[in-house]
Amino acid sequence: MSDDQDTMDEWAAALAEAEGADQGGDVEVAELDELQDSSENLSAEEKRKLDTILDIPVTISMEVGRSKINIRNLLQLNQGSVVELDRVAGEPLDVLVNGTLIAHGEVVVVNDKFGIRLTDVISQVERIKKLR
Repeated sequence: MSDDQDTMDEWAAALAEAEGADQGGDVEVAELDELQDSSENLSAEEKRKLDTILDIPVTISMEVGRSKINIRNLLQLNQGSVVELDRVAGEPLDVLVNGTLIAHGEVVVVNDKFGIRLTDVISQVERIKKLR
């Protein structure tokens, strides 16, 4: 088994454990409709175009907070300096794709590696409204 697969298995186990801890003793199982593959209705040309888009690399970043300081203070920063951010401790992080907010999340740690659990995904309608 590869290191990537081992890491994914560890993440899956940690997330399952966290979800189990979040749930109390009285758990109801939700009945969900089966997801339908809508790509079956697409023409060969549309599928080719979609495949091209799906392979475009994007930059995903997590933002803990922001701060504005003047250049004089920036140049005075050194090891051990503390920069105050505009967020309160425990507040969700912003998840950005190519600079556009798509979700909020919380930091998780598994085997000394940081990750993020998405807690709120911004709807397409809300993202489009912010672009205008």
